[in-house]
Amino acid sequence: MAKINLLPWREQRRERLRKEFLVVLGSVAAAGVLVAVLGHVVITGQITHQNERNEYLRTHIRELDKQVAEIKDLQTRRNQLLDRMKVIQDLQGTRPLIVHIFDEIVRTLPDGVYFRGMERAGQTITIRGTAESNNRVSSLMRRLDASEWFSEPNLKAVTANPRFGDQGNDFDLTVKVSMPGATADEGQGETGE
Repeated sequence: MAKINLLPWREQRRERLRKEFLVVLGSVAAAGVLVAVLGHVVITGQITHQNERNEYLRTHIRELDKQVAEIKDLQTRRNQLLDRMKVIQDLQGTRPLIVHIFDEIVRTLPDGVYFRGMERAGQTITIRGTAESNNRVSSLMRRLDASEWFSEPNLKAVTANPRFGDQGNDFDLTVKVSMPGATADEGQGETGE
């Protein structure tokens, strides 16, 4: 006769498979939690490391910004010093020029002409004066034009001045300063406009 096993082996087997399943499920869950915690730790570490690197870069960028500002300040000061040096060099270079200008003005001044004022703006001298006659003004302009230190005399205005006689006149004229033996461009460059 066949042996019939009446023991609940199917129940035991199901119970055993269920326990194995729960053990595997618990292991997978524990491994998942472990991987998640480990991933969180790694990512947090990387974020912290990147934040440290960013702060390091920010610190050095601030230092470089300070250095750039100092360099710009130094360049500004350098340019100011160069401008001052150029002004001084121009003044030193043109110092004898004013002496020659005054000397030449005295030489070109005809009798009967009196200067009331002179102004220099760059290479142009404006002369205000009084003459006993129109011929004296013409003589002054011819002499200025013939001078090697002056060029382009230009009469701006003539008005009668009866205090110096019937032909007395007040006049305004301009004349350009030119360096003897130099072209107009060289003369303007040397005298520093």
